[in-house]
Amino acid sequence: QVQLVESGGGLVQPGGSLRLSCAASGSIYSVYAMGWYRQAPGNNRELVAGITKSGSTLYGDSVQGRFTISRDNTKNTVYLHMNSLKPEDTAVYYCKRGSGPLLRSLNSNGGYWGQGTQVTVSA
Repeated sequence: QVQLVESGGGLVQPGGSLRLSCAASGSIYSVYAMGWYRQAPGNNRELVAGITKSGSTLYGDSVQGRFTISRDNTKNTVYLHMNSLKPEDTAVYYCKRGSGPLLRSLNSNGGYWGQGTQVTVSA
């Protein structure tokens, strides 16, 4: 059984930084693409960043240059480093394991989701 457990969310002031972690278990973690999504109240869930086994990445336009996704395949963990945070980054952030090794697999209906972690950016 696949489990994804996010951590690292919280309250931060505008301009601050946070690092989210997602620990995966129950699968051959390193084979799959991994990603971070977020969902703010009243909005659709959107892709924030994705990463393949080999380290190829993609980012949403709104976070490009501020957020960095990385993964440690020895620890079955993917990270989201968030800098220069803005109030509009406030959302529940979800980790997703793709249905395959390619970044496009993150947009499929397959894969697995974590339970989410709240990030609030406010003064």
